Amino acid sequence: MELKSVKRSEVEEKYTWDLSSLCKNEDEFYKGLNEVEKEIDLFVKKYKGNLKTKETVNEMIDEYEEIVTKANRLSSYATLQISVDRGNPDYQELTTKSSNVFSKLSEEFSFVDSELVELDEYLLKEIESMNKKNKGMIHDILRNKKIYLGSEVERVLSALSRTFDGPFSTYSSAKHADLRFDDFEVNGKKYPLSLVLFENYYEGLKDSEVRRQAFRSFSDQLKKYENTMASTFSERVNNEKIISKLRGFDSVIDYLLYTQEVSIDMYNRQIDIIMEKLSPVIRKYISLVKKVNNLDKVTYADLKIALDSNYNETITIEEAKDKLIQGLKILGDDYTDIVSRAFEERWIDFPINDGKSNGAFCASPYGSHSFILNSWTGSLEDLFVLGHELGHAGHFTLAGRAQNFTNTRPSLYFIEAPSTTNELIIANDMLSWSDEPRFKRFVYSSIISRTYYHNMVTHLIEAHFQREVYKRVDKGESISAPVLNKLFRETLEKFWGQDVELTEGAELTWMRQLHYYKGLYPYTYSAGLTIGTQVSQRIVNEGQGAVIDWLETLKLGGTEDSINLAKRAGIDITTDKPLQDTISYISYVVDEIERLTEVINNKN
Repeated sequence: MELKSVKRSEVEEKYTWDLSSLCKNEDEFYKGLNEVEKEIDLFVKKYKGNLKTKETVNEMIDEYEEIVTKANRLSSYATLQISVDRGNPDYQELTTKSSNVFSKLSEEFSFVDSELVELDEYLLKEIESMNKKNKGMIHDILRNKKIYLGSEVERVLSALSRTFDGPFSTYSSAKHADLRFDDFEVNGKKYPLSLVLFENYYEGLKDSEVRRQAFRSFSDQLKKYENTMASTFSERVNNEKIISKLRGFDSVIDYLLYTQEVSIDMYNRQIDIIMEKLSPVIRKYISLVKKVNNLDKVTYADLKIALDSNYNETITIEEAKDKLIQGLKILGDDYTDIVSRAFEERWIDFPINDGKSNGAFCASPYGSHSFILNSWTGSLEDLFVLGHELGHAGHFTLAGRAQNFTNTRPSLYFIEAPSTTNELIIANDMLSWSDEPRFKRFVYSSIISRTYYHNMVTHLIEAHFQREVYKRVDKGESISAPVLNKLFRETLEKFWGQDVELTEGAELTWMRQLHYYKGLYPYTYSAGLTIGTQVSQRIVNEGQGAVIDWLETLKLGGTEDSINLAKRAGIDITTDKPLQDTISYISYVVDEIERLTEVINNKN
């Protein structure tokens, strides 16, 4: 990997995503926004005050979906542009214009929920039965009856939605546009530093001296922004507290879980069982990392390094395409065609450049194909990252074909199941590539470090920390940088015990994660991976029958709640058995790594 800061204008176009399927250019974008504004006005004139009969409501839902789908595609065009170049003023303008129209849509369309929620329950169920397209919207309306605050209050809350989203906008700008890092020096050599370079390169670097110094330099710069970041975080959670109280919930967590249709027991179970039962397994894995890499100790700056840091097999983007198609062929030709199209039609943005959002995500605007943001390093582990995001793309492609807009998206509790299922299917295929012990150990250690560490450790720690934050908010206690630092360090201490030295700056990790601005999102990674692990095991052990169940589940989109979606895939998440079985599987993988390490050592 060539270490230098690269501007967006300097990257190769063939490795960037092509957004022309959303808008051919900015002129078409602005023309589309103007059309949506006019359509909003006509819609309001036609339907406001008139949603009294099932025939009118049924007609309205079709037009509603058409306008919202169009607005969503335009919004996606703007947000995807700025996600790869946050400092670009033209893209900032696109986002602002799009946000203005979306705010208008949210405010003007608030009458829909208000008028529908005031209809008789029997009539609503009749409307639901008239057309399967109505199911998602009417289901939500029936649930919202319990927390409805009256048309005027709901209109005001809708009008304030952009204000409530302000903390996230501030956080994103500070993190991706304003945050700057100076070069750091080790043994007389200077190294460039940025958010993307740190998280995609230095955290996993073999050279301990450079890696640990990168962490110190990164943390020193990050700390300068802790009060700004804490302020935006505090504003976000207190906004949620206000809304939860208005809607009559006992706590913010109860309110946020209500929107996910998840019980407090399911939520707490994911956090508490993993904290207790998975922690010893991961500590055992980290002790193997220390042993194989001959580390003097394991510090917080060492947790992302490979178990075998000398094993540096690389892969090109073109090779990745072939390997992903090969690995996922068990899911059938229709599924691998989606994977092939993602590469051929440039759904994926690969480059690492200044101003690009870190990490990876998949955006799937309804009526279009998915778009995947990636930061390609050429490591073989990148297969897992890309396979994960293609899992989201496959899910929403299949759901989008089978469902209309409001029926497409499932609860957050389920949302990470398709992506993590893909990671494990790909890993299982990789194990067949070679019988060489070091390669097999690499695959098994990647399953831990990439799939499970990221989804069930990193995000579990975030979830535990987030739960502690909301407890303070519910008690009316302050949220400040010192408080957040303390809570995060305490969570780390509980998970890692004495096995990891918590380097100064570890407590600032909360500053790096945007998930806190998406409600109770972090815990859903472990929930999704629990389902994903059990689904992938079914596919490996049972074959085609399990594959059919899974593909049919993906097509259901959001027409069932998480419990029933998992049940359709053959998994019962009403008990702790899937989670306990998943932890047992992780323990088995760590034992295999230990066994292979002994085999390798005995050969040398």
